[in-house]
Amino acid sequence: MTRPDFDQIIDRVGTRCSKWDDMQMTYGVAPSDGLAMWVADMDFRPPRAVQRAVQRAADHGIYGYPGRNAPYLEAIRWWHENRHGWQIETPWILTTAGLVNGVAMAIDATTEPGDGVIVMSPVYHAFARVIRASRRELVEFPLALREDLYRMDWDNWDSLLTGREKVLILCSPHNPGGRVWSYEELRQVADFCIRHDLILISDDIHCDLTMPGQTHSMIAKVAPELRDRLITLTAATKTFNIAGAHIGNAIIADDTLREGVRRALLARGVSAAFMGADMVAAAYSPEGAAWVDALTEYLDGNRRLFDEGVNAIPGLRSMPLEATYLSWVDFSGTGMTPEDFTARVEKIARIAANHGHTFGKGGDSFLRFNIATPRARVAEAVSRLQDAFADLQ
Repeated sequence: MTRPDFDQIIDRVGTRCSKWDDMQMTYGVAPSDGLAMWVADMDFRPPRAVQRAVQRAADHGIYGYPGRNAPYLEAIRWWHENRHGWQIETPWILTTAGLVNGVAMAIDATTEPGDGVIVMSPVYHAFARVIRASRRELVEFPLALREDLYRMDWDNWDSLLTGREKVLILCSPHNPGGRVWSYEELRQVADFCIRHDLILISDDIHCDLTMPGQTHSMIAKVAPELRDRLITLTAATKTFNIAGAHIGNAIIADDTLREGVRRALLARGVSAAFMGADMVAAAYSPEGAAWVDALTEYLDGNRRLFDEGVNAIPGLRSMPLEATYLSWVDFSGTGMTPEDFTARVEKIARIAANHGHTFGKGGDSFLRFNIATPRARVAEAVSRLQDAFADLQ
């Protein structure tokens, strides 16, 4: 495989790209002089195998209803066995229209309006949006911040239960904190769910994007006794930068639990996208695996550059990134209000970054920066932040 050129600057402005074309409307940062570091997709092209799959479909020229796609299902099974040592069976795989849709379908299948759904805050903002829109009760378990990393706070969490909770959502690896949960932590999650009779929805969309030296564990492997209460959500979309395909998987070993989610999908007419399945089948391959290895090495370089520059600014602290490409920066040491430090980032540095409060309790003093972009842009972002907060140095 030819080594990918992640340093190549690809102009995405004017391509109906949310990350670049919507940032002026959302943050007041114009793409002409701004840096888009908010939406969680990458400024890199996917592996050539994916491009070839799209080209084959375009050359054929007919885009009708797709049937059952055996290569797609086999690719998912192959990927998880070879990359994560997790052996799954193809009948366990349900296809969703992306992972937010998967979360919504899982909640719909396992709860009723008014039931409590637990999240570990701060956490991916779409969880709260889906829970509230489903007329379920959002229950926030605040993560503890110790030694610059988020920790699960079991001593406190047991006391927060009201008895209305039916589901716990685990974000693994964690977004926005970038934690790779340890084996012991995942065991504690499993024990908690069994003790309180909770369904576990494990969102593992970032499972392939771990920094060198880090190992992600699928909780299905860590705690096989969760079989009758576990819904694992995975997707190739984040790993290979094909989020526009809107395709993901709910992997469920238990027949009864899987049937409930399947019915929720059928009730809303959800089916696999024609092009998305071909893209996933191409990505989940030896060529795709080599591309991911090169990607994570590159992201690790971006991480080191970003962290060194940001942490040199008095009052700023970038949480050590173990996985994902989303840097979670704490501005509390500046003594500024969220409005003040956000204004400096947007109006002076001209960077669009996600506002921390949207991730729930504990996020107010943070901004989330997407570093999956050519390294020259990461260096530029660091320089702009240093200039924007120069009076603190």
